[in-house]
Amino acid sequence: FSKLFSSRSKTTDFTEKTPLLKVSSEENGLRCVALHNPDFTTDDDSWDNSSTDFEQRFQLGSEMASLSRSASSEKYEILDNLHVKFNLSKMRRCLKFLKVSCLFIFVVVCSILFGIYPDQGMPWQMLAVSPLESFSMNLTDFRDSTLLRLDIGGPFAADVVDQQTEEYIVVQVSQAEDTGSRRRRQQQVVYNWSIPLSSRRNHQVITTRTFQMPNRGTVFINIQAFLQEPGSVPLSMKHQYLNANIEAQVTIASIILVGVYVLIILEIVHRTLAAMLGSLAALAALATVGERPSMVEVVEWIDYETLALLFGMMVLVAIFSETGFFDYCAVKAYRFSRGKVWAMITFLCLIAAILSAFLDNVTTMLLFTPVTIRLCEVLNLDPRHVLIAEVIFTNIGGAATAVGDPPNVIIVSKEELRK
Repeated sequence: FSKLFSSRSKTTDFTEKTPLLKVSSEENGLRCVALHNPDFTTDDDSWDNSSTDFEQRFQLGSEMASLSRSASSEKYEILDNLHVKFNLSKMRRCLKFLKVSCLFIFVVVCSILFGIYPDQGMPWQMLAVSPLESFSMNLTDFRDSTLLRLDIGGPFAADVVDQQTEEYIVVQVSQAEDTGSRRRRQQQVVYNWSIPLSSRRNHQVITTRTFQMPNRGTVFINIQAFLQEPGSVPLSMKHQYLNANIEAQVTIASIILVGVYVLIILEIVHRTLAAMLGSLAALAALATVGERPSMVEVVEWIDYETLALLFGMMVLVAIFSETGFFDYCAVKAYRFSRGKVWAMITFLCLIAAILSAFLDNVTTMLLFTPVTIRLCEVLNLDPRHVLIAEVIFTNIGGAATAVGDPPNVIIVSKEELRK
């Protein structure tokens, strides 16, 4: 054929029209040519064009299939991610609810234990002993308790020089040991407690000692004074029963301490709440053991001097941070060092140590950290090593003065150390 499509129709009634063909009348006939190529084409060109179109269509189909597969895979991945996120959020909610429930149960149990056991502290008993007259007392209400604690107040020697005196009192605590029916005579457990007296009789010192009793029998207490000159020694005494021995008390205290540190280190709760939970557990443990403190004692345990110092330090640090004092110190250190690395690190450490000697070292370090990181980025340094050096110097500066750290204030506020 010389043309793609050319024919003469014997009938003039053929009126077929399609959108892909261009129809024109010529000599009582029709000539139809493809719209995309109005020119005259040969058979070879038509086969080549058809194969090219087939290849393009095949590639387009494969690309569409791959796109559909990738879209479906992305859809499934999004659904999987949403499912995983939903499970994680649900697990987090469950863990949060479990944490709150455990804390609530813990607080309720500690409060119940602290309220069940009453204050068993006995009132102080006034007495006087001399070389010729001793004091004796029998304790018959010693039931399930395993320890007996005696608190004695008097003119006792507190210094090493006064302890070399030859005047002292002897406290004898004894109890008959129940050995069974094999032996006729009962054995006695005797404790002797010698307390040296001071030359200054107007100075009162309270000493405490705990005795372990083997059974529930009657406890005998005898107090006698040994003096170089005739006279009497005024004393005050009270006793208290404990339900746990020394090893059990140390174990309970260790468990409470480790629990508080676990709460703080793992950041399960805020450290303030962790300290409050530890104090509540300690009060409940003391009540269970038999040493339930009164409200007056609990209030006396609060160190108001340390709290006032911390409050003043926090106010000063807040004012300095608002005025940009720490940023100014860091910039001055950078200028004085003139871009030298070791000089800048030395200046920063010295400034941190000097400020920590008078301010709270933890807050000072927290305010120095952002400036230090920015300076290290300018000098292309790893800020971790610089921050470690600053932390070491802040601890040194805080330990250098009595007001640099709260433990220093607690230690210095003791009357024994002041003397």
